[in-house]
Amino acid sequence: MKDLKVLPAIGAMAIVSLLPLRSAQALGRWLGRRVYRKGEAQSLYAVTRTNLDICFPNLDDVSRETLLQKSLEHTGCSLAETGMSWFWSPTRALKTVKNVVGEELIAEELSAGRGILLIAPHLGNWEVMNLYLAKHYPVTAMYKPPKYKVLNNLILKRRARLGSQMAPADAKGVRMVMKALRKGGLVGILPDQEPERSGGVYAPFFGEPALTMKLLPQLAAQTGVKVFCGYGKRLPDGEGYELRFSAAEPGVGSKDLVEAATAMNASIERCVNECPEQYQWEYKRFNTREDRSKGPYKRMKR
Repeated sequence: MKDLKVLPAIGAMAIVSLLPLRSAQALGRWLGRRVYRKGEAQSLYAVTRTNLDICFPNLDDVSRETLLQKSLEHTGCSLAETGMSWFWSPTRALKTVKNVVGEELIAEELSAGRGILLIAPHLGNWEVMNLYLAKHYPVTAMYKPPKYKVLNNLILKRRARLGSQMAPADAKGVRMVMKALRKGGLVGILPDQEPERSGGVYAPFFGEPALTMKLLPQLAAQTGVKVFCGYGKRLPDGEGYELRFSAAEPGVGSKDLVEAATAMNASIERCVNECPEQYQWEYKRFNTREDRSKGPYKRMKR
């Protein structure tokens, strides 16, 4: 019965998928502007503002306010694009990829039979990037299964259309990614959300201590594979996307987990600074404090 709760959202995605990309993004920006106008009454607005205050303390008020509005608009775009990413045919969806930067870095490793780890932050459109990579390379993507079975089945089906393997974020999934790396495949992980305390270490993110996943650095240290970053940058006016790949910061494979997590976060920061308005700032990235004090996010009134 609980799966019924998510069916309207899936239906909305399917309906929005009937729109051209430009129209879907326009709808997303409109939704983002509605959240912005409602201000602190909306959790997305409140969390985003808090994160921007923490991560960009040197921005003047006008610049931070502009970034806040643009961020909410791009969050709306991300939601509206899900229908396109999941329900369009792969051929049609991949036509939205207009340019690829740095692909030679990952192609060189994979063509030599060496596996790689890909840091894929919640930046731009990572669903389209997954489709592109799966078309050209052996891909295993780690993900956190949602609590709704119908949604999980949909994710598995739509993301695996071109052959990518989906590895759950558990012991079974870790075995899958280790096997993929040893076979010379590409493993993608979105490492910029809070893990359980036992699965993380504290490392700076935009200068603020953040509970940070240690799995990716551990995999890098154990396998010795190279680590890269990748994301799908949203182009203006509904033109599509530019996929951008780059080497991670040195030290991400260090056996010192704090050093490695710091390098990983610095790699994510570098990507985010290229288009900060496209990062998903509405996530409570600094909620779990090392001293167990309350996080910086206000409790929303019902």
